[in-house]
Amino acid sequence: MLFERIYDEDLSQASYFIGCQANATAVIVDGRRDIAVYQELAEKNGMTIVAVTETHIHADYLSGTRELAAATGAKIHVSGEGGPDWQYEFDGGRLYDGDTITVGNISIKAVHTPGHTPEHLSLLVTDGAFSDEPGYLLSGDFVFSGDLGRPDLLDEAAGGVDTRFEGAKQLFASLRDKFLTLPDYVQVHPAHGAGSACGKALGAVPSSTVGYERLYAWWGPYLAANDEEGFINELLDGQPDAHAYFARMKRENREGPAVMGARAQLAELATADVVRDLSQDAVTFVDTRSNAEVHEGTVARSLNIPAGKSAASFGAWVVNPETDKNPLVLLAPSQSAAQEMWDHLVRVGIDPVAGYVTSIEGLPASTPQLIQPEELDSFGAAMVLDVRNRTEHAAGHIHGSHQLSGGRVMWHLDELPREGTIVSYCQSGVRNSVAASALRRAGYDVVELDGSYAAWQQERETVPSN
Repeated sequence: MLFERIYDEDLSQASYFIGCQANATAVIVDGRRDIAVYQELAEKNGMTIVAVTETHIHADYLSGTRELAAATGAKIHVSGEGGPDWQYEFDGGRLYDGDTITVGNISIKAVHTPGHTPEHLSLLVTDGAFSDEPGYLLSGDFVFSGDLGRPDLLDEAAGGVDTRFEGAKQLFASLRDKFLTLPDYVQVHPAHGAGSACGKALGAVPSSTVGYERLYAWWGPYLAANDEEGFINELLDGQPDAHAYFARMKRENREGPAVMGARAQLAELATADVVRDLSQDAVTFVDTRSNAEVHEGTVARSLNIPAGKSAASFGAWVVNPETDKNPLVLLAPSQSAAQEMWDHLVRVGIDPVAGYVTSIEGLPASTPQLIQPEELDSFGAAMVLDVRNRTEHAAGHIHGSHQLSGGRVMWHLDELPREGTIVSYCQSGVRNSVAASALRRAGYDVVELDGSYAAWQQERETVPSN
């Protein structure tokens, strides 16, 4: 058996390539939309992708299941569990508890493990060439290394009302009746790692075992004592903010993400053409540099979406494809860098990109306004806006600041003053630059706190007491 984990650092998301070397066939689990990585793995190993499946209707990224099936002809398998309110709306085979996908000598058994979502499946993998017993569990968003999938996302992102309590009860039952009945040696391979908003304390270790989680995960003692109430209280306490774009991901993944097909290479655009399109508000400019570089000068009304580790997340914070219809123009040092940025964006359904430029020279310029920490008290801001998570805000914040996380701010503009200046901050300035750029584009007067909360704290510590 060939077992490959493909990890996206941007979204802290793991997908899996499982292949039978005996008959050269493979299945992809929880794939993403930029599918070249799976096709290249198949070609490298002389395999044909014959099946694609996923553990549940994802909220944090757009599924590549339909994209892979369209490109390879593979058969789609998705959950049929969860009741009438939680059914996929696109064509594909339906998996129910106990159903099996067979790929050569490999069998993949669906295990219904509701809690994170009602339709959630875990996938129990048996390498028939090695053993008749399962050795691997693809646990999706059910069990992570050291944590569990949060049951409150349906309330936070999908319009549910108090579904978290029923979800928490289902998680307890899924652990007790499904997970803990497995042999301790079974390897656990989750769909997310540290940094994901799908749980509150995910470990960075890529995999675990049933036995290790039984003994050392925070929830183990509650299951050992059959303490459902204590488990629920601990599980629901302190969950991080859910990004507002999760609601769109849920909806699109349920309906079936649009199939992009083969994408052409992005073209480098002429400066004069970009100037014309910007003057007509026909495109949205994306500055992909760091916040420090942006603060030295950028393009007027541009969005700051830094390339790299969090490009997809930041992109989905500030671009809503359902309402923002302009194609994007990317600032990138090369064609390959622009293409990579586009790959990140399509993972959250931001598809229309007109092309790229390698310089902002000749484009309408703007320099974001900054304020120093020592100037804040006398500045007279209409609002001091904290765009960190609520847990960070609760741990310490600037007195009188209003908390609205960067992943939610553009969906809650009614909480912000239209008149006067907003002073915004995060922890170090990166998230703040992203959110502030979007607010400026939306017409708000925003000044960024230079160095953000970390600098403000340091300034307070170094001011001599009287």
